[in-house]
This record gives sequence, C-alpha cells and structure tokens, in this order.
Amino acid sequence: MKKRNHRPGTSRIYVCHTYYHVYVTFLKELKLLREAGGSAEAIGKADLVLSRLSNDFEDLKSRVESTGLFRRVIEFDEKRDDFFPELARWRKGGKSFLGNLYCRIRFTRRYAQLEAPYVPVDFGEYGDIYVYCDSDPIGYYLNQNRIYYHALEDGLNCLKNFDAARYDNRGHFQLKMFLSRYLNLIFVQNGYGKYCLDMEVNDISAIRYPCPRYIEQSRQELVDGLTDRDKELILQAFIRDKEGLERQIQMSGKVGDKILILTDPLCTLDVRERIFRDIIDRYKNEGTIFIKPHPRDHLDYRKLFSEYPQFDATVPMEMLNFFPGLRFKKVVAVLTEIKAIQFADEVVRLGEDFMDAYEDPLIHRQNEQI
Repeated sequence: MKKRNHRPGTSRIYVCHTYYHVYVTFLKELKLLREAGGSAEAIGKADLVLSRLSNDFEDLKSRVESTGLFRRVIEFDEKRDDFFPELARWRKGGKSFLGNLYCRIRFTRRYAQLEAPYVPVDFGEYGDIYVYCDSDPIGYYLNQNRIYYHALEDGLNCLKNFDAARYDNRGHFQLKMFLSRYLNLIFVQNGYGKYCLDMEVNDISAIRYPCPRYIEQSRQELVDGLTDRDKELILQAFIRDKEGLERQIQMSGKVGDKILILTDPLCTLDVRERIFRDIIDRYKNEGTIFIKPHPRDHLDYRKLFSEYPQFDATVPMEMLNFFPGLRFKKVVAVLTEIKAIQFADEVVRLGEDFMDAYEDPLIHRQNEQI
C-alpha cells in the first residue's frame, strides 16, 4: 500500500482547472460535511486551487470564499510547456523510438523543475491532494517531486469518449506505462503516474480500457445526497446574478416548447459558428431556441446569435437542475455528456457521426485509434 503525505494537522486540497471541477469539488466536500454531522471542525476545511491555465474564473474566487466551505481559495498561474522556450528541443523529439524516449525523459524532468516557481502552495504539507486533469503541468510537478495524489476524471464520463492516456501514448503503450507507473522516468496521466494513488471516475463500466487504479464515485449519487441548503450554497458560488437568472427562467415559463442548445469549444471559430447555425436550423421548428454556451467556448454568441435568449456561459449546466421551474422539451449537445440533465423531456447528443461533416473524423474519434 502506497503511503500518503500525512503530516500532523494536514488537510485536503483540490486543484481545479474548470468550473465543472469546482462544482464536483463542492459535491465531494458537502458529502463529507454531511457525513460529519455538519461539523466542519470534525473534518477540517479543505483548500481549493483555481488554475488559470485554460480557464478565466473571473470573480469565482470571491464567490467561493463567501460560502465559507473552504479554508482558502488560491489562484495558480500554471504554465503550459510552450511558455518555457528551452523545452522546445525536448518536445520536438528524436529521430528514433529511443531518441524520442530520451527527449521525453528530459522533457518530463525539466518541465517539473521549470513549473516549480509558479506552484502557489507546498503540496507536501497536505495529507490528501485531489487533482482534476493531471495531464496538465501539475501532474508532472507532483510525480517528479514524489508527492502522492488522487486523480479525478476531467469531465463526466470523459474517458468513455476520449481515453487520453492511451491515445497520447499509442504505440508501445505498455512500455510507456511501465516507465511512468514504476520508474517515474516519463509521465502518463489518468492513473498511470507513479505517485497517483487512484483515479476517481463516474462509471468504470463505460471505460473500454480501465486502469487498475480507477475507483468509482457516481456523480449522480453525490447530487442526490444534496440538501436544499447544500444547493443554495452551490448556487451562491456559481450564480453571479441569481435574481436575473430566476427572472429569465420565469419568463421562459411563458414560452411554449423550448429547445436548449449546449455549445462546445469545437473546431475553429468560423466552423463552430456554422455548426451551431446548422443545429439551430435543424431544431428551430420544434420550439423556441435557447443557448447555453460552454464555459470555455470563446465564440461571441451574444453578438452572433443575439436573437436567441442565452444563459450565462460560466454557469455549469448542472446548476439548471436546481431550478424546479425550468423545463425544456429538448436539450441538444454535440459531444458534451448530458446524462446528468434532469430539466428536459428529451436529451440529444449528436455525437461523432454529426461531427464527421465538419472536420477530419480522426480529430474527434480518438478512441477508435487506440
């Protein structure tokens, strides 16, 4: 049994890269609090780290702090590998398998060293570290510094659709896994790092090639356990203008059949615009169209699709489950996993076949190439 980083007085810390990660962290911490009979002193408050690597959290930090659920909320100026020019030579690789392997070993070690000055906390001081998306720089840092951590699934059932560890390391996967999991010479994400204790996923049965370190925690089970007070706390953190959203929902109730389109950060911006215009054309005769932009979708929907009512992009779609007055005839998504949606009579995931018409199928059919 691998040991954790237990030290006297230590606690938990979560590293989040997206709004969804923060949402799941709330679910997990609220469950712990309920199990402790509502006593924060019994379990100690966790720290929450917001990485700015791929997401602009705007004022989420202050809103999360206002809930009092966490001891500290810390921002992390995590850096991509291309921020460090000296890594370019190692990222390029060699002219043979062994040459590539040598470059990858050097890249792994040096990347962790270069990232260190930007890490905002001493992770060695925490008993339990939870990391969403350990393929990001934090995964390299923790493994090269021999700090044990728990990984968590990046998105709901995301490994079912894209097993990044196997796709990124296709060709000699077993050897690469061995070099990562047992020797720590390179780093393979999603449960295959030497210092990854386990990886929490929503549904192991949905994953074609499960890692032995996967453990299952149903997201829906966490949601089902929420009290009304828990839901209010989550809304306090995630909804910038609750009164405005409630008015929007009230107004939507006066409309007949409603169709909600969930966007995805797909393709280039011009192709993305065409995708969602085509989707709207397909469903606009079935009801009034509403749009919910993805938090990381930078297409300007309010300008380009101004004729359609829209929800705040920064609000995870799961929040809409907490408003009993909201109901849609149909919710339509492209690649987003939508099984958690409870506010629609029907959910439609257009999927890979739909995307084939807009880009090279190899781009979105990664698991078929493993």
